[in-house]
Amino acid sequence: MNITLTDKEKIKVMNSDDLYKIMQSILLREQRVDQDREHFWTVCLNTANVIMNIELISMGNVFSTGVLPMEVFSIPLQKRSVNLIIVHNHPSGELKPSDADKDVTDHLYQVGKFLKVPVLDHMIISNKGFYSFADSGLLEELSQSLKYVPVFMQKEKAVKEAKKEFEKESKKNSAKAHKDGQKEKALEMAKMMKEKGYPIEEIVQLTGLSKTVVGKL
Repeated sequence: MNITLTDKEKIKVMNSDDLYKIMQSILLREQRVDQDREHFWTVCLNTANVIMNIELISMGNVFSTGVLPMEVFSIPLQKRSVNLIIVHNHPSGELKPSDADKDVTDHLYQVGKFLKVPVLDHMIISNKGFYSFADSGLLEELSQSLKYVPVFMQKEKAVKEAKKEFEKESKKNSAKAHKDGQKEKALEMAKMMKEKGYPIEEIVQLTGLSKTVVGKL
Protein backbone atom coordinates (compact mmCIF):
# COMPACT_ATOMS: atom_id res chain seq x y z
CA MET A 1 0.00 0.00 0.00
CA ASN A 2 1.41 3.36 -1.06
CA ILE A 3 1.75 5.95 1.70
CA THR A 4 0.56 9.39 0.66
CA LEU A 5 3.29 11.93 1.37
CA THR A 6 3.07 15.68 1.61
CA ASP A 7 5.65 17.85 -0.18
CA LYS A 8 7.24 18.54 3.22
CA GLU A 9 7.73 14.80 3.77
CA LYS A 10 9.58 14.31 0.48
CA ILE A 11 12.84 15.35 2.08
CA LYS A 12 16.49 14.59 1.46
CA VAL A 13 17.45 12.02 4.07
CA MET A 14 20.65 13.28 5.69
CA ASN A 15 20.57 10.96 8.71
CA SER A 16 18.37 8.47 10.54
CA ASP A 17 16.80 11.21 12.68
CA ASP A 18 15.39 12.86 9.55
CA LEU A 19 13.66 9.70 8.42
CA TYR A 20 12.46 8.74 11.90
CA LYS A 21 10.42 11.95 12.22
CA ILE A 22 8.52 11.09 9.05
CA MET A 23 8.13 7.40 9.89
CA GLN A 24 6.96 8.22 13.40
CA SER A 25 4.21 10.39 11.92
CA ILE A 26 3.21 7.60 9.51
CA LEU A 27 3.27 5.03 12.32
CA LEU A 28 0.98 7.16 14.50
CA ARG A 29 -1.51 7.49 11.62
CA GLU A 30 -1.55 3.77 10.88
CA GLN A 31 -1.71 2.70 14.51
CA ARG A 32 -5.14 4.24 14.90
CA VAL A 33 -6.45 0.98 13.46
CA ASP A 34 -3.65 -1.56 13.80
CA GLN A 35 -1.68 -0.43 16.81
CA ASP A 36 -0.79 -3.96 17.95
CA ARG A 37 0.61 -5.19 14.63
CA GLU A 38 4.04 -4.91 13.10
CA HIS A 39 4.28 -2.81 9.95
CA PHE A 40 7.03 -3.14 7.35
CA TRP A 41 7.80 -0.28 4.94
CA THR A 42 10.22 0.39 2.11
CA VAL A 43 11.55 3.91 1.59
CA CYS A 44 12.70 4.57 -1.99
CA LEU A 45 15.39 7.20 -2.52
CA ASN A 46 16.71 8.87 -5.66
CA THR A 47 20.34 9.71 -6.47
CA ALA A 48 20.24 12.67 -4.07
CA ASN A 49 18.70 10.49 -1.30
CA VAL A 50 15.42 12.39 -1.57
CA ILE A 51 12.37 10.30 -0.65
CA MET A 52 10.52 9.22 -3.79
CA ASN A 53 8.08 6.79 -2.28
CA ILE A 54 7.15 5.00 0.96
CA GLU A 55 5.31 1.72 0.66
CA LEU A 56 3.68 -0.40 3.36
CA ILE A 57 4.78 -3.89 2.30
CA SER A 58 3.09 -5.96 4.95
CA MET A 59 1.46 -6.07 8.37
CA GLY A 60 2.04 -8.96 10.73
CA ASN A 61 0.96 -9.74 14.26
CA VAL A 62 2.12 -8.33 17.56
CA PHE A 63 5.40 -10.26 17.26
CA SER A 64 6.49 -10.13 13.63
CA THR A 65 5.78 -9.41 9.98
CA GLY A 66 6.94 -11.83 7.31
CA VAL A 67 8.48 -10.32 4.17
CA LEU A 68 9.92 -11.80 1.01
CA PRO A 69 12.64 -10.15 -1.13
CA MET A 70 10.27 -10.14 -4.12
CA GLU A 71 7.75 -8.06 -2.15
CA VAL A 72 10.39 -5.72 -0.76
CA PHE A 73 12.13 -4.91 -4.06
CA SER A 74 9.13 -4.91 -6.38
CA ILE A 75 8.21 -1.24 -5.87
CA PRO A 76 11.80 0.11 -5.63
CA LEU A 77 12.58 -1.50 -8.99
CA GLN A 78 9.41 -0.11 -10.55
CA LYS A 79 10.18 3.35 -9.18
CA ARG A 80 13.81 3.06 -10.37
CA SER A 81 14.98 3.72 -6.86
CA VAL A 82 18.74 4.14 -6.49
CA ASN A 83 18.90 3.47 -2.75
CA LEU A 84 16.58 1.82 -0.27
CA ILE A 85 15.87 2.02 3.45
CA ILE A 86 13.69 -0.59 5.12
CA VAL A 87 11.71 0.20 8.25
CA HIS A 88 9.52 -1.76 10.62
CA ASN A 89 8.01 -1.12 14.02
CA HIS A 90 7.98 -3.04 17.29
CA PRO A 91 4.56 -2.63 18.95
CA SER A 92 6.12 -3.68 22.27
CA GLY A 93 8.35 -0.59 22.21
CA GLU A 94 11.49 -2.76 22.51
CA LEU A 95 13.94 -1.47 19.91
CA LYS A 96 16.65 -4.12 20.20
CA PRO A 97 16.77 -6.16 16.95
CA SER A 98 15.83 -9.82 17.26
CA ASP A 99 17.71 -12.65 15.56
CA ALA A 100 14.93 -12.71 12.96
CA ASP A 101 15.41 -8.96 12.34
CA LYS A 102 19.13 -9.52 11.79
CA ASP A 103 18.50 -12.45 9.47
CA VAL A 104 16.00 -10.61 7.26
CA THR A 105 18.36 -7.63 7.11
CA ASP A 106 21.22 -9.89 6.06
CA HIS A 107 19.03 -11.42 3.34
CA LEU A 108 17.66 -8.13 1.99
CA TYR A 109 21.09 -6.46 2.07
CA GLN A 110 22.57 -9.17 -0.15
CA VAL A 111 19.61 -9.14 -2.53
CA GLY A 112 19.83 -5.35 -2.79
CA LYS A 113 23.53 -5.61 -3.57
CA PHE A 114 22.81 -8.12 -6.35
CA LEU A 115 19.99 -5.97 -7.80
CA LYS A 116 22.11 -2.80 -7.47
CA VAL A 117 19.52 -1.20 -5.19
CA PRO A 118 21.62 -1.02 -2.01
CA VAL A 119 19.94 -1.17 1.39
CA LEU A 120 21.38 1.84 3.22
CA ASP A 121 19.74 1.11 6.56
CA HIS A 122 17.15 -0.90 8.42
CA MET A 123 15.34 1.06 11.12
CA ILE A 124 13.26 -0.36 13.93
CA ILE A 125 10.86 2.27 15.26
CA SER A 126 8.35 2.81 18.01
CA ASN A 127 6.31 5.78 19.15
CA LYS A 128 9.20 6.98 21.30
CA GLY A 129 12.42 6.08 19.52
CA PHE A 130 14.28 4.10 16.89
CA TYR A 131 17.19 1.75 16.29
CA SER A 132 19.36 2.12 13.19
CA PHE A 133 21.33 -0.86 11.86
CA ALA A 134 23.62 1.56 10.00
CA ASP A 135 24.29 3.87 12.96
CA SER A 136 25.00 0.96 15.29
CA GLY A 137 27.49 -0.66 12.89
CA LEU A 138 25.38 -3.81 12.67
CA LEU A 139 24.65 -3.29 8.97
CA GLU A 140 28.39 -3.18 8.21
CA GLU A 141 28.84 -6.36 10.24
CA LEU A 142 26.04 -8.15 8.40
CA SER A 143 27.42 -7.01 5.04
CA GLN A 144 30.32 -9.41 5.59
CA SER A 145 27.97 -12.38 5.98
CA LEU A 146 28.01 -15.04 3.26
CA LYS A 147 24.80 -16.77 4.33
CA TYR A 148 22.72 -15.36 1.47
CA VAL A 149 25.50 -14.82 -1.05
CA PRO A 150 25.21 -17.27 -4.00
CA VAL A 151 28.09 -19.73 -4.30
CA PHE A 152 29.09 -18.44 -7.74
CA MET A 153 29.41 -14.90 -6.34
CA GLN A 154 31.53 -16.17 -3.46
CA LYS A 155 33.84 -17.87 -5.97
CA GLU A 156 34.07 -14.71 -8.10
CA LYS A 157 34.92 -12.66 -5.01
CA ALA A 158 37.59 -15.17 -3.94
CA VAL A 159 39.17 -15.10 -7.42
CA LYS A 160 39.20 -11.28 -7.48
CA GLU A 161 40.78 -11.11 -4.02
CA ALA A 162 43.40 -13.71 -4.97
CA LYS A 163 44.22 -11.80 -8.17
CA LYS A 164 44.46 -8.53 -6.26
CA GLU A 165 46.80 -10.12 -3.70
CA PHE A 166 48.95 -11.63 -6.47
CA GLU A 167 49.28 -8.25 -8.23
CA LYS A 168 50.14 -6.58 -4.95
CA GLU A 169 52.83 -9.16 -4.20
CA SER A 170 54.21 -8.90 -7.75
CA LYS A 171 54.55 -5.12 -7.47
CA LYS A 172 56.22 -5.52 -4.10
CA ASN A 173 58.74 -8.05 -5.47
CA SER A 174 59.36 -5.91 -8.54
CA ALA A 175 60.07 -2.84 -6.41
CA LYS A 176 62.39 -4.89 -4.18
CA ALA A 177 64.26 -6.28 -7.19
CA HIS A 178 64.64 -2.78 -8.62
CA LYS A 179 65.93 -1.48 -5.30
CA ASP A 180 68.36 -4.39 -4.95
CA GLY A 181 69.60 -3.78 -8.48
CA GLN A 182 70.24 -0.12 -7.77
CA LYS A 183 72.15 -0.96 -4.59
CA GLU A 184 74.29 -3.48 -6.47
CA LYS A 185 75.22 -0.85 -9.04
CA ALA A 186 76.04 1.64 -6.27
CA LEU A 187 78.34 -0.91 -4.61
CA GLU A 188 80.16 -1.60 -7.86
CA MET A 189 80.64 2.11 -8.47
CA ALA A 190 81.86 2.65 -4.90
CA LYS A 191 84.43 -0.17 -5.24
CA MET A 192 85.75 1.29 -8.45
CA MET A 193 85.98 4.81 -7.01
CA LYS A 194 87.66 3.55 -3.85
CA GLU A 195 90.25 1.65 -5.92
CA LYS A 196 91.00 4.86 -7.79
CA GLY A 197 91.54 6.74 -4.53
CA TYR A 198 88.39 8.87 -4.33
CA PRO A 199 87.71 10.36 -0.85
CA ILE A 200 85.09 8.41 1.14
CA GLU A 201 82.96 11.56 1.57
CA GLU A 202 82.78 11.97 -2.21
CA ILE A 203 81.92 8.28 -2.74
CA VAL A 204 79.14 8.54 -0.15
CA GLN A 205 77.78 11.66 -1.82
CA LEU A 206 77.78 10.16 -5.33
CA THR A 207 76.52 6.65 -4.52
CA GLY A 208 74.14 7.30 -1.64
CA LEU A 209 75.79 4.56 0.40
CA SER A 210 76.68 5.04 4.07
CA LYS A 211 80.25 5.63 5.30
CA THR A 212 80.12 2.29 7.10
CA VAL A 213 79.26 0.38 3.92
CA VAL A 214 81.89 2.23 1.86
CA GLY A 215 84.51 1.69 4.57
CA LYS A 216 83.97 -2.09 4.45
CA LEU A 217 84.54 -2.32 0.69
